[in-house]
Amino acid sequence: GDFLHHPPAELGGEGFLSPRGELFIARREDRAVLDAFVAKFAALGVELDQVDPAGYCPGLRAEWTDALYDPTCCDIDVARLHGAYLSAARRAGAELVCDAAVTALSRDGHWQIETRAGTFAADVIVNAAGAWAEPVGLLAGAPPTGIAPLRRTMVQLRVDPPAPMSLPLVRDAHERFYFKPESGGRIWLSPHDEIPTAPCDAAPEDIDVAIAIDKLASAVDWRVEAVERRWAGLRTFAPDRKPVYGFDPAVPGLFWCAGQGGFGIQTAPAASKLAAAMLLGSAPDPMVAHLDPDRYSIQRFRG
Repeated sequence: GDFLHHPPAELGGEGFLSPRGELFIARREDRAVLDAFVAKFAALGVELDQVDPAGYCPGLRAEWTDALYDPTCCDIDVARLHGAYLSAARRAGAELVCDAAVTALSRDGHWQIETRAGTFAADVIVNAAGAWAEPVGLLAGAPPTGIAPLRRTMVQLRVDPPAPMSLPLVRDAHERFYFKPESGGRIWLSPHDEIPTAPCDAAPEDIDVAIAIDKLASAVDWRVEAVERRWAGLRTFAPDRKPVYGFDPAVPGLFWCAGQGGFGIQTAPAASKLAAAMLLGSAPDPMVAHLDPDRYSIQRFRG
């Protein structure tokens, strides 16, 4: 909840967010789970409405009797927002070098960074390597941290009857699956999996796609006509599932910006302001001035 903020206006206009709404569904015997959700979100200033789930999700099976609805949930146009961030970085003088996997790091007063795209030098390096954050930290000489990637599967299905675009994001209160509508009556569906894996260009497994469809069938009476797309991504977490920001006291000139889990693009507007203030030694933006940076230090994993 610390970093959930709207994209900054200076990125070039509105339109990064569109209303969606979120529906947490539960069976009657799991009502206590929804009560816990209410308490959790109340602490973040979000009020959840108790609703009849059948009125929000056509085709929902009768055993799903209870639900909470969050009208403030939005979809993010991730591609457009990411492109806006890259454009802003270029305007500020940054150069993006792709296909530049780091192969070696050494330091003798300054960092020497060996990559597939050539050799670079720097006074400070920022470890924002996502799923590769732990290997990059080890190359820099940092002690192990336990930051690790978990694979998440997503599929696009064509269903009958077609899913209405008014459908909210539907999430099982036990966080075992979620789905939302896509254009043409399709849905995006995930089994909410978190499968430990090595850093890689992740690919979906057939068994995880099958599990996702089986979980969908437990919730709605729709017929799956086709699996049109399938993909997987890596969501990287520190052992306590909080992000890691700040200089590494064990390695001079190494700054961590890692472990954002599945919320990197969502938390970026505020998280980057905190990280930038820590990196540059400047006063933090008012948006994040209330945050304690020590709670995100890599030092918390080192006793």
